[in-house]
Amino acid sequence: MEVDTITSIIIEKSINIHKALGPGLLESAYKECLAFELLKSGLHLEKEKPVPLIYKGVELNCGYRIDLHVENKVVVEIKSVEGLAPIHVAQVLTYLKLINNKIGLLINFNEELLKDGIMRLYNKHYKPKNNFNK
Repeated sequence: MEVDTITSIIIEKSINIHKALGPGLLESAYKECLAFELLKSGLHLEKEKPVPLIYKGVELNCGYRIDLHVENKVVVEIKSVEGLAPIHVAQVLTYLKLINNKIGLLINFNEELLKDGIMRLYNKHYKPKNNFNK
């Protein structure tokens, strides 16, 4: 499935959840609802996917976890905060770099209109695993 199709489904489901529940709940509630909706849509996902940190060739388990990793292609980081901060963007970009994924969605459910809380982020260091341009 194409990444754009996956992100469209994630955004659509997020908007539906936000319309049903509104802002003000904990991040964990929105994460569980979104996971439920995405699984119901037939998408494969991992919740709380561990992200190892490789430092000087050594894999370190530092406790980093991706909220949702959808179809092994899209990182989804869910927030329920007053406003997104640069550190939230940096978190998603770091996850994308560490697991070599192309795209991530940062979704803040604590907005009156959810569209104001959605950011699509791209990994500028992304290198496809199958590079046929040799």
